Amino acid sequence: MAHLPFHDEHAPLYSLGQVAEMLQVQQAYLRRLDQHDVVSPSRTTGGQRRYSQRDIMTVQHVTRMADQGMTLTAIRRILELERELAELRTELDTARARLAELE
Repeated sequence: MAHLPFHDEHAPLYSLGQVAEMLQVQQAYLRRLDQHDVVSPSRTTGGQRRYSQRDIMTVQHVTRMADQGMTLTAIRRILELERELAELRTELDTARARLAELE
């Protein structure tokens, strides 16, 4: 059976309007997140934003932080640090697995 795009959390399936409605936020808020490089959805050939499930989860995370009073600059940095931490954890897991093989 073929792998369908809606099973891929990175597939850009949702329009700006759909995401705004789903998350009950203003479309302008989503545009602002994109303009400030906080959440950058994919674009169609016509330039329309398309959000993946992963993008939507990130918007939810960002919205929670913004509701706590954090600025978009601070939020962008937190997201960067979270990505770096995830990469380092993966590297650590790989190194531990190699060490286990050597023992």
